[in-house]
Amino acid sequence: MSTTAESLTATLRPWRDFLEPTSLSLPASISEATSRVSQNLTHFFSNYALVILLVLFLSLLYHPLSLIVFLLIFAAWLFLFFSRTEPLSLFGLTLDPRLVVGALALLTLVALIFTQVWLNVVVSVLIGAALVTLHAALRATDDLVRDSPYGSLLPDSPRGDYTGV
Repeated sequence: MSTTAESLTATLRPWRDFLEPTSLSLPASISEATSRVSQNLTHFFSNYALVILLVLFLSLLYHPLSLIVFLLIFAAWLFLFFSRTEPLSLFGLTLDPRLVVGALALLTLVALIFTQVWLNVVVSVLIGAALVTLHAALRATDDLVRDSPYGSLLPDSPRGDYTGV
């Protein structure tokens, strides 16, 4: 059990970095917002998946059968995605993590729709996606670049060392 907890925390980025209030700011343009969303979705992928699952879990508190199904599927999420330090292999083929997430998301939606809470599921996933997109657009990515293996090669100025002509 301790190895599962260790690998779960290895795939998640630190929550203090994820929720750092000083990293939140309005993007200057639509282009910057889409760039932030792309970078943050890549960097905090596991955190965002967990946020959406939490929103879905909270929406099912008043639906006990659906909640039991959700908890079983959440166990599958833990085993197949969050607790892995290496990619999942099936019949000797290494599966892309995005494929695993897509399959688990589809399984989650199908199971919860069959428990007759499809509208609740759709609304909660939309709310979770809106929260994720909002956070990803508002969270600045300057510190993410510095944490990359190429951070020391990057100039200190966000615009580079170019001079005006």
